[in-house]
This record gives sequence, C-alpha cells and structure tokens, in this order.
Amino acid sequence: MNSNIFLTGFSGSGKTDVGKYVAAKMQRSFVDLDIEISKFANMSIEEIFSVKGEVTFRQIETEILAKISASDNQVISTGGGIVEKDQNHQIMNSTGTIICLETTPETICSRLEKQYSNDTNATHRPMLSAGYTLENIKDLKQRRQHMYAKAHWTVHTDCLSIGQVSEEVERAYRLLDNGSRFAEDSLLSSVVRTSSGDCPIWVGWDILSSIGSRLKSISSSNQAFIICDDGTKKFAEIAERSLQDSGISVEVRSIHPGETSKTLQVASDLYGWLGSFHAERNNPIIAVGGGVVGDISGFVAATYLRGMPFIQVPTSMLAMMDASIGGKTAVDMPHGKNLVGSFHQPKFVIVDVKTLIDLPKRHLSAGWAEAIKHGFILDKELVFDFERNAPALMNLEREITTEIVKRSIAIKSEIVSLDEHETLGKRILLNYGHTIGHAIEFAGGFSRYLHGEAVSIGMVAAANISMRKGLLTKDEVKRQISLQKMMGLPVKFSGLEVDEIQRAMLSDKKSKDKQINWVLLSGLGNAVVDNEVDSNLVSEIINDLRS
Repeated sequence: MNSNIFLTGFSGSGKTDVGKYVAAKMQRSFVDLDIEISKFANMSIEEIFSVKGEVTFRQIETEILAKISASDNQVISTGGGIVEKDQNHQIMNSTGTIICLETTPETICSRLEKQYSNDTNATHRPMLSAGYTLENIKDLKQRRQHMYAKAHWTVHTDCLSIGQVSEEVERAYRLLDNGSRFAEDSLLSSVVRTSSGDCPIWVGWDILSSIGSRLKSISSSNQAFIICDDGTKKFAEIAERSLQDSGISVEVRSIHPGETSKTLQVASDLYGWLGSFHAERNNPIIAVGGGVVGDISGFVAATYLRGMPFIQVPTSMLAMMDASIGGKTAVDMPHGKNLVGSFHQPKFVIVDVKTLIDLPKRHLSAGWAEAIKHGFILDKELVFDFERNAPALMNLEREITTEIVKRSIAIKSEIVSLDEHETLGKRILLNYGHTIGHAIEFAGGFSRYLHGEAVSIGMVAAANISMRKGLLTKDEVKRQISLQKMMGLPVKFSGLEVDEIQRAMLSDKKSKDKQINWVLLSGLGNAVVDNEVDSNLVSEIINDLRS
C-alpha cells in the first residue's frame, strides 16, 4: 500500500483542518488539492467554475491530482466532488489510502452556516451556489454518497473534535497499512490491529508445533519463558520442543490451575522465577493454557522489566474465544475480579483446536458461551450456524469446529481493533452477559460456576432485561435460551443469595458514576448499551433466575 493519505468527504466535514493535524502529527507533507488547483489556474475555485465551467474544473482537478499523487508520504485534502469521477478514485486507490470523513447533513449545514457568518472572506462552494440550506446539502450529498463509500475507511465526525477525528484517521491508516501481509496464510483467522502493532491469530488443527518457526520469524531472542498450569504441561512440552528445534532456549514454569492463581502473590513468585534466570526485556513470555494462565502470564509480561513480549497459546475453549484476544491482563483482588491489570497485546496467538479434545464437556460448553455471545451481539448468521451444528460442535468435529472457532475469533478481533482500550464504546459490547455473570462468579467464590457458565446465566438476564425494555421479543429470548441449552449451558443459578450477587455488581468495571452500562440486545445480532436500567427490574429478573 502506498503511503499517501487521501481525505474525502462532503464540504464541511473538516478535511483541511484534520489533514493539517494528521500531517503534523505523522510528520508528512500536507496538500490542499483546491489550493493547488487555484495556483495552477491562477484563479479561485469559484472563479474557475464561473469562467471556465464545471467540466473544465474537473479536468484540471484530475490533472493536478495525478501530478500530486506521484509524490509520496503526503496527507491530501480533496474537494467534496473528487469522488464523482472514476479516474480520480483509480488514482487515489493506486497511490495511497482513501479515508472518508462522514458527516450528517444537519452537522454540515450547521458548520457551513457558522463558517460563513464568522468569516466573510470564506471560500464559497460552487456546487452549493443555490444556498447552504439543509435541503440542498441533502440532495447533493445523497447523489455522492455511494461514491464516498468507495473509501478504504470511513470516520464519522459529528461528535468528535478535530483532534479525535485525526486520531481515528491515523489509527485507520495503521490498521490498513500492510493489511495483506498475512493474506496468504490459510491458517490466519484475523489480525488484531493495535497501537503496539499487528497481532495475527492463527487457527488450525494440530498446529502448535509451528510456534518455534513463527516466533523465530519475528524475534531474534534466543531465550523464551513458558508459563502453563498442571493440566497443560503436555502442550507446553510440544511448544518447548518446537522452540528448541528453532534454536531457542526455554524455561518452563507451571502454576496451579484455577482462578486462585490469579493473585499478586503468584505474580510475585513468577517475577522471582524470571529474575533467577536473568530474563531480559526482549525475551518472550508464552502462556500455554486457559484464561487464568493467559491473564497472569500477560500481567507478568506487562509489568516485569516494564514490559516483555507476550505470546498466547490458549488451550481451553474459553481462552480461545475470549481471554487470549485483546490484550487484557489482570489479577483478582479480594473485593472483585480483574481489578488490577493492564492492556498488553500479544505478539501473536496460536489457536490449536486439537488441544480441546481432552477438555471436559463442562469446560467445553463454558467456552462455547463466549462464542455464541459473539453471534448474539454482532452476527445473526453465526447464531444460525450454531443452531444447525450444535451436536457436531459439542463433539468437536474437526472441520466445522475449526471454522466456527475462526469466525467467532474474527468477530472479537474486529471489535478489539476498533476499540483497543475500551475508550470508544465499541469493545463494551463484548461484555454481553458479563455484568451479572461476573457477579455470579464472585458470589460463588469463583468455584461454583465456571466463567462461561456464569456468563450464560448473565446473558439470560440481559436478554430478559432487553425484552422488558421492548428491545427483544419473547420468541427471540426463547431462541437464545434454547441455543444455550443445546450447548450444555446453564440458564438459571442455585445456591447463591440474590443480595450477594447485587453487591458484587457494585464493583462492575463497566459502571460509570455508580451507573452500570448494560449491554443489551435490540434483536439478535445487534447489541446496544443502556445505562438506564431500573434496579428493581434487575432484582426481579435475578430472582426469576434462581432455581
């Protein structure tokens, strides 16, 4: 991909201001195409339209665009009508990345009115010579909209500042840059694009032995540290042999399985272990195991020596679907789960579906909870595929299981790429069922229910809240619950006090100003966020879920 960045969008979308900001931040040249056209013609854009006509203007526009695009490493602000000519799109597409700044007609109208009332010398838009009315803007924008959609990426600017839009443009460019780097790898499920670099996720059957060559391709380190638990030692041994065959020395440390290992004390023990072998900052830490191993290993990798490379090898369904993707690392505290942690993205993730063969059915079901959640929140077709293939998936039939795992992982990867640090409101959608689910886990001492089981019950609660708020139909709730049962998941809880669950919800990390941001469904495959859920309704629904 060429390095030019072309900003397209309707008049008033902020292309010039954003272009200058991005160019300064990325240390690039900034080009305003309209200014270059005016210099070439020795008259203003308005005069060109008036004296020579639109046809001549468009010819000059294409000529100047082609000339400018021959240079590299620029941010180029284009005119609002640049998209109307296919030749212009071909030039931009072949010499850079096209990012459209999308803005509603109402916002455009407001911006233009403000601009011309504050600056009598402001350049007028010839294509809006009939007036900057909302009706005229809507008519012209509607005519061009399908051509704006040809951009490689779109940034919605209405509610964002110039700085925020600029950050989105820069982030979009990074996500798209070198996007085809892994395209020929048939095992690739997705690539998580992050501020710290790309994280490819490879999914396949019996692929763990490739870890040595994959690590060698991105790292010059001759030392690696594997952390596993007592139940995943055999997979750690496969990884160890592969790394050693690639000339990498390996140390292995096993921790006790289960949530009780996610503590600062265990982290401290691991720090001591790394120190005893004089671990260096470029030595990768490799987590081979379930979510607990991944969380504690990632936390240690994020904090020891101020950050070491991290690789995830999830061996449980839950870790594959959730914990290994997105860079969340954490330990638990006495008053809540995952309260101390950091975002630390892995360098890559290897998902060997074959490692699930020995997984107990209960743990397999718990992992599938996160996968079907991805369908509930974003992909109705994935829900349909689960319904059609539930028995085969529970029996881990090789081809269909690998394919569904790939698809589900790709959904989470896309969301994480869009909202790496949970600041834009996108990533919170992944928490469907987690508000009550985490509270159930905590109330049960992290031993009565597995994470996926608790989330399953939480999803039933969220679905019922959605129905009571008029977002889901009764039939859709029944359909969700039916699929959960097909995958061997609980839909009610027992042995816990409702008051204890509600107290645990007060520590929910998705809350703001003591209000919980609930993830609900407005139809299957369409998640929404709602912080106006009555506490009495929540109490009633939790009581209804007690068996």
